[in-house]
Amino acid sequence: MDDKLAAWLETAQVPREELVSRLYRLVLRREPEADARERTLGKLAVGTLSPATLLRELVESEESRRVGTLDDALAFARWARSAGERPRELRGPPGSDERVIEIPWVLSRLRAERRVLDVGYAFAEPAYLAGLVAAVSGELVGVDLAEAEVPGLRSVVGDLRQLPFRARSFDVALCVSTLEHIGRDNTVYGLEAERDESGMVRALRELRGVLGGGGRLLVSVPCGEPEEHDWFVQRDEAGWLQLFREGGFLTFEHEVYELGDAGWVSTPAFEATGVRYGERGPAASAVLCAELHPARLRERARSASRALRRLQ
Repeated sequence: MDDKLAAWLETAQVPREELVSRLYRLVLRREPEADARERTLGKLAVGTLSPATLLRELVESEESRRVGTLDDALAFARWARSAGERPRELRGPPGSDERVIEIPWVLSRLRAERRVLDVGYAFAEPAYLAGLVAAVSGELVGVDLAEAEVPGLRSVVGDLRQLPFRARSFDVALCVSTLEHIGRDNTVYGLEAERDESGMVRALRELRGVLGGGGRLLVSVPCGEPEEHDWFVQRDEAGWLQLFREGGFLTFEHEVYELGDAGWVSTPAFEATGVRYGERGPAASAVLCAELHPARLRERARSASRALRRLQ
């Protein structure tokens, strides 16, 4: 049988409900909403919509463009890991959120660590979780106040300020768009409202304790003009770097990305004034990505000594 004829016949034989589900999952990586499913099935049944047109409409949607951008980011991170690269000066399209930057930046820096911890995974971007599971060949543990099922990840319910793990349990930890929520009103996530000004520092110190020798923390946070929101906090570049030091970490590498008319670009001389959350896109207007290493006692003493000299 001719290959083209076989393809036409195969498509015609796929039940309509299965066809709609397949196309949505392939293009948008999700199932259709109930009302969209019913409308689509009705149009397919009476012949006012064809499978080819449905596919074209899904592919040309704004949601599909975001899926494509995230898929490209995951593919790039896979390449970077295989090549041993630590990419900088990434780019993201105008109007997109910070996920298009922080996901490839963080995932590209994973190596062959055997013990990996992700904090705040329960409400993470699905593309990030899929990329993380694919990148980790050893043990992958997720800790969160909430619980979610992620195949390939062992879920642990726990508070980041009091982690339920032994010292030096992990080789690397990831904290993507999570640190800024610690000690804040997280009722938007179905959690409790609270106010703990020391929460972020306590969380960092806990993470430092569970990282083994040579351990690393990969982190991303919203950056810009200091702002206090009910459910998260935004700091400027200097403010975040100072917080990392207070939490017992040395900043091995960091980079600030800013969203502008041309999209996301790396900004070495970042100026936080006027960079406010949500004013340039759907979420952060700038994001800081960093790799942190636990400061040893001697290094911390030297850092404190330098700080004291600056004050004198």
